[in-house]
Amino acid sequence: MSLGILCSGQGGQGPGMLELLRREPAAQAVLDRAAMVMGRDPRALVGGPEAEMQRNAVAQPLLCAVQAAIWAALRPHLPPVRAVAGYSLGELSAYHVAGALDLDDLLPLAIRRAVAMDRADSEPGGLLAVRGLDRARLEPVCRACGADIAIENGADRLVVGGRRTALAVVGQAALALGAALTPLPVTVASHTRLMALAAMEFGPVLAASGLRAPPIPVLAGIDGTPVYTRERAVAALTRQMTETVAWAACLDGLIEMGCTVLLETGPGNALARMAAERYPDLPVRAVSDFRSLSGAAAWVERQFG
Repeated sequence: MSLGILCSGQGGQGPGMLELLRREPAAQAVLDRAAMVMGRDPRALVGGPEAEMQRNAVAQPLLCAVQAAIWAALRPHLPPVRAVAGYSLGELSAYHVAGALDLDDLLPLAIRRAVAMDRADSEPGGLLAVRGLDRARLEPVCRACGADIAIENGADRLVVGGRRTALAVVGQAALALGAALTPLPVTVASHTRLMALAAMEFGPVLAASGLRAPPIPVLAGIDGTPVYTRERAVAALTRQMTETVAWAACLDGLIEMGCTVLLETGPGNALARMAAERYPDLPVRAVSDFRSLSGAAAWVERQFG
């Protein structure tokens, strides 16, 4: 048996996302440190207006801080991890989970990433989940509207990124073709050509950071293959800002790496649900499915017999 970890992306943040951490000293210590590094206490942000948590500049460092806190409390109670995959922003947290990024490097990188993305395009952008169309049918629509396929979750489960005006047109066309649409709570056109300036800005920041070669393999979001070197980690994290995230390939890659149990860090359980849909017989859960972190750890222990 081998454990794979899924690091959540944006979208699952909400007022209850810290409930599991209230009685976890290791998690609280991470949040204390995060407050110093960020200049804002993550606990106060979670207790504030929910709309504030959706702002890119707030959401990215906040989610990285919360995932680091969850991991600090969980890690001592889990078996060794075989591989880690992160969804969109979660790929940055994946390097922390894998031991390649310290908290004091992770959070400034999340802040710089968000700032770079917010100023990469002067027009409002976003992401739109489209279900029921394959890439061959959706991509021509995107090209015609100036949008891009941002994330591939499955053969007919795609996420389109672009300016909001373009997404509105893509949405109308996709509906006419029989698709189901879900606007995502993201305020930039992540993983599209509109983030080219962000990648140019963030790449050198990554290269100058304390990022190390991951002791545990991290799957590159752009193709689902394992990353073992610092150089490839920098390249993969930079390229995913402007290229499609191949999440289905990441799930397949975890299986190919020998992962037989998957656990999502949260907040939320979107990745666990996608993994369960793709691999119905695979034991997979999210931390947020449980009433305590000890409950999540106990579930993993039961899978390992």
